[in-house]
Amino acid sequence: MKRQHNGKKLIVGMGQTGLSCAHFCRLQGWEFDACDSRARPPELAQWQLFEGAQLFCGDWQHLSMSAYETLIVSPGVALSEPAIAAARAAGVEVVGDVQLFVDAIDKPFICITGSNGKSTVTTLAAGILQALGKSALAIGNIGVPVLDAITQSLHADIYVLELSSFQLETCQRLPSQAATLLNLTADHMDRYASMEDYWHAKQRIFNGAKAAVVNLDDGYSRPHRAISECTFSLQQPADVCLTQDAGRDWIQLQQKPWLAVDELRINGDHNVANVLAALALVDAAGLGAELDCTAVRRYVRDFCGLPHRCQTVAVKQGVRFINDSKGTNVGSTLAAIDGLRVRNGGRLFWLAGGVAKGQDFSPLAQICQQRVTRALLFGQDAKQIAQQLGDACDAQIFTSMAQALTALAPQLQGDDVVLLSPACASFDQFKNFEQRGDAFVQAVEQLEVSQ
Repeated sequence: MKRQHNGKKLIVGMGQTGLSCAHFCRLQGWEFDACDSRARPPELAQWQLFEGAQLFCGDWQHLSMSAYETLIVSPGVALSEPAIAAARAAGVEVVGDVQLFVDAIDKPFICITGSNGKSTVTTLAAGILQALGKSALAIGNIGVPVLDAITQSLHADIYVLELSSFQLETCQRLPSQAATLLNLTADHMDRYASMEDYWHAKQRIFNGAKAAVVNLDDGYSRPHRAISECTFSLQQPADVCLTQDAGRDWIQLQQKPWLAVDELRINGDHNVANVLAALALVDAAGLGAELDCTAVRRYVRDFCGLPHRCQTVAVKQGVRFINDSKGTNVGSTLAAIDGLRVRNGGRLFWLAGGVAKGQDFSPLAQICQQRVTRALLFGQDAKQIAQQLGDACDAQIFTSMAQALTALAPQLQGDDVVLLSPACASFDQFKNFEQRGDAFVQAVEQLEVSQ
């Protein structure tokens, strides 16, 4: 017996993504309602402009979601929510904005996910495509809701989609030119039952992909199904990898040196890996023959990285201050510490802390023992981090990041490095990682470092 429904879509989650879904539904001529667990969502005034749409704010768990034709679920809402799970069991279609987008467009696209490096690789891939003369647009988890590309007529020859595991949960088919799962480290363990559960969500990026870009240095990167592959690696031979020539490390592309690593302006070995991944994606998308050109080399060489991602924000009396506020999980921070090169006997001081998200910080102990002079910890779960680091390095706990920097300043000397890479979410003391990074920059600007 065919399920009866009211013919409407229900948008679940009334944030920026939900709002972009509402504009898309209106453009398509679809009737819709919307709901949110918050009594007064920040964008409520904009929602009230959609005539005919019922808005359910507050305790939406009692809303009969099974009465709707389709649920359009925002990535911030878990599909395990009882009301959503009950609707799915009743046969209600559940989709997200990414699925609506790829079903609506007739242009090629590439997809990028991973625990760390997504935004940098997305930006690099889009920039390389633009250097090749293509009209490329980076959208998705990078900050531009994918459906805005349709409702705001942001046309492109090719779209570059950064996708989180949350977005992938509502994707069934992604017929991309190329897709990559860059890496996988423990993150969002407050939402996923296990690493395997998290990995399965990420693997959805390969559903329908024509080619997979595989990181040979990460066992989680390989797709779960047979598919054409293009590989990259920092550590072993691959389609895009490192080689030595005339005593220098080079990026190797198409079996020959392409650009010297020491010409790159970005910090850290993990960012070199991000460059390799972006080149491999463009190659896998069928444009590899065009990469051997001055415009692409110039773009890659001059790329300075994204704000809050291993970004050198100041050098004072020879001391480098690096903002990696986007380092919100253990894997990201591990890569940041491991990838930094401290010169001339300088010391590395590491600032970390915030909301742990159910993570285990003990994997950082070995790298701290080898590389970190002192860990300066702050925020809600600072004590947990200190306990799990054990005696790997000197660790001190502070009330705030600013307090930690003030205490550290008199001890700094030339060639030292101060790295903010929190390994935690920011929302105990900051609105988001951007605000945390900005606070670090402001505190550093006010800091006096004496020789």
